[in-house]
Amino acid sequence: MYSEHSPHSHAFLGASHDENARRTLWVVTLTFVMMVVEIAAGYVTGSMALLADGFHMATHAGALGIAAGAYAFARRNVNNQRFSFGTGKVGDLAGFASALILAMVALGIAVESVARLLSPTSVAFGEAAIVATVGLLVNIVSALMLSGGHHHGHDHHSHQHHGHAAEHDHAHGHAPGGDNNMRAAYIHVLADALTSVLAIVALLAGRYFGWIWLDPVMGVVGAIVIGRWAYSLMKASAAVLLDVTDEHVAQEIREILAPVPDMKITDLHVWQVGPQARAAIVSVAGSGLTAQQIREQLWPVHEISHLTIECQAAPAPANEPSTLAVMPRT
Repeated sequence: MYSEHSPHSHAFLGASHDENARRTLWVVTLTFVMMVVEIAAGYVTGSMALLADGFHMATHAGALGIAAGAYAFARRNVNNQRFSFGTGKVGDLAGFASALILAMVALGIAVESVARLLSPTSVAFGEAAIVATVGLLVNIVSALMLSGGHHHGHDHHSHQHHGHAAEHDHAHGHAPGGDNNMRAAYIHVLADALTSVLAIVALLAGRYFGWIWLDPVMGVVGAIVIGRWAYSLMKASAAVLLDVTDEHVAQEIREILAPVPDMKITDLHVWQVGPQARAAIVSVAGSGLTAQQIREQLWPVHEISHLTIECQAAPAPANEPSTLAVMPRT
């Protein structure tokens, strides 16, 4: 038994990685500038509303900074051999961290809103509405920056193992699969925009109809929506980090190999290694096909970017004498 190794790239960053990185960096810059302007204006005018929103912008910029930092780290270490399957999942780690931040923000909004619902306080409706409107405009611009153009790429790599009939192949194609890092940045912007819209509605209702109670109620509504978004993002990114099986691709592999005579799939693993990349390990027995022939069978499964095939000998018949030697205990 022997094996030969052909070096190849494990760059599973996704076709839109660099574009998404640039967009995120622009949004971080815009958010940081607005943060500085609001805090400075708050100190000059003595407006607590401006100061509060400015410091809120600071947490917003920090969360978006995590996304930008993840893109930079993944690109800088794309060929670092310490990462067995590349840095394609760094964005999912950042997405999970952002989901935790969103969850804490939602909890904070809920606690503060309930406290104000139980103990109402005076609100400077006009000033607060202006701040909320400015924040909404910034978030609209940020959302437009993040939502532009989605592209799919093609990677062409191949790599073979010989000896134990294992073969690795980097298939080309555009696999479905979201960028959880970009999704996290986008949700942060949407969450901020949502709170601004709810605040504007509540402030106008409070000013013209005297519905002071609507402000904390809108806060609770916003907290619930943001909490649901955070949970969804946390669930999706955790699934990637924990290598949860991609059942869609696994089932596609089973359906393609099912018609092959005498073939039995003895082991099958499919997991995500990047925003648009899946890895798969397929162990088969009894078909008599080579790894190359099985690879050709699976070529239509474009979601697979890294494929390992192991061909095992057919199991011995039940009535055939076993060659296993059993040593007695002494």
